[in-house]
This record gives sequence, C-alpha cells and structure tokens, in this order.
Amino acid sequence: MAVYAIGDVQGCLDELQDLLEKIAYADSDQLWFVGDLVNRGPKSLEALRFIKQLPNTVVTLGNHDLSLLATAYTKRKSGRGDTIKPILKASDREELLLWLRQQKLFHCDKTLNFSMCHAGLPPQWTVKKAAKRAAEVESALRGDHFVEFLANMYGNEPKRWDKQLSGYERLRFITNCLTRLRYCSPKGDLELKQKGAPKKSGKGAYRPWFDLPERRSQGQRIVFGHWSTLGLLCRDDLYAIDTGCLWGGELTALRLDTAVPQIFQVPAREGLEPF
Repeated sequence: MAVYAIGDVQGCLDELQDLLEKIAYADSDQLWFVGDLVNRGPKSLEALRFIKQLPNTVVTLGNHDLSLLATAYTKRKSGRGDTIKPILKASDREELLLWLRQQKLFHCDKTLNFSMCHAGLPPQWTVKKAAKRAAEVESALRGDHFVEFLANMYGNEPKRWDKQLSGYERLRFITNCLTRLRYCSPKGDLELKQKGAPKKSGKGAYRPWFDLPERRSQGQRIVFGHWSTLGLLCRDDLYAIDTGCLWGGELTALRLDTAVPQIFQVPAREGLEPF
C-alpha cells in the first residue's frame, strides 16, 4: 500500500484523475487530501462525489470546505467566483454535506511520522496539542449544534492563543489556524489578510508560520496546502503542496511512505486561468 498526500483540488476533477493515473493509483493505496476539495474550480460537485467514494482516504478540511458548509446551513452568501451552487442544489446534497462534516481538521500518523492540516499551526502548539485542539472543532462540526458553530465560526479575533480561551472564541481561533493561517508574528499573533508569497521581513514583522524560530512543532513533519502563491516547498520537516492547479499551475501528490518523499505533478488543463 502506497500513501500519497494530494494538494488543493478545488473542484479540478480532471486534473485529480490525471494525477491518480500518473501515480498508478490502486484501491489499496491511501490518499491524504490537504483540504479545499471544492470551490472556484469547474467541477466542485463532481470532485466531492468522486473523493467521497474513494475507498481509503484521509481528508483535512480547508477554508473553502467550511465555507460550503456555512453557506449551506447559515445565512452566509456564496462569494463571487464560487462554484458551490451545484452542490447546494444536488439531490444528494445532505449526504455529501454530512460526509464533509465527519472529516478532520488535523491528522497525525505516528507510523509514517507525518501530520497533515490545511493551513498551519501557531508557534505555541506541538503536533500533539494541534491534534487535541482540532478534535474540539471536529466535535463541534459533528455535533447536534453544528449550525450554531458555523454561524459563529467567522472572524479574525482572537489573534493569539491562550489556553484559557473558551466557547466560540476558542473554536474560532483553532479553526483559523488550521484552515486559514499563512503569516504569524513571533509572539503568535495571526495575520489572516495577507495572501502573497513570503518576502524578506524586518525584525518583528509577520512571517510565514513555519519560519518562526520558537515554533514548537519544529522537527515534526507536516504536510499542508492553502498557499498557492508559496508554491511547492519541501524541507526536512515541512511540505507545502498547494501548487495552484486552480490558477493554471499543477496538482501535486507527495508519496509519504518512502524513505525520501517523492513528488508527482500534473499540469492544469487548458481553459483554467493563467497562473
């Protein structure tokens, strides 16, 4: 059995099928999806249906997946460029959304020595702590009051982790880290508006979450997506695999069960916006 992590699909079903053909995918293989299965791409409904029926998957939810749930169950309106309306109108809508609510926000495999989330971790968390915090949000999504959680999920506050946080402020911070985080201050203040590629920064400036010197998850291998302007980044303990398929880049798979992780990519099909 091979194990592959796959970057942000975002409704790009044709490229996902091209990628599975390239890696010679078999039903016995395990696929890890870093999140953002849907939205903005041309086949969000078809991609969600396809991934749902795959026999051996691990999914960590991304911000676009959560946006789909919030739009379906709260007063949140779909945004410009969203491609989720076919899901909301589908005959199997509730089955698909229920399946989505059962997925993870953080995954840790001790045998492979790999963890996965969609976006990032604040510097105060170890991988073990991240898994425990993610479980709190997973419980809220799967529980009887999930609509109330979705209605209170959005917002950029609080900015810094405090173990005394409670209620929806606590759940919101955890969700923001695992599904939206790119930049963070050395003290752990989240910067959730900046989306561009990293630039040289001065002392005290916001930095990529993974470059903070006091990050407690250092040395623990993490694979993530969410950051198409960052592109492919492979370090000893860090693998960023959102390579912008949606924008005309590539869709990336990373084989995790080999001594050295192996990279596989397929280009975006014609007709997508230029990268």
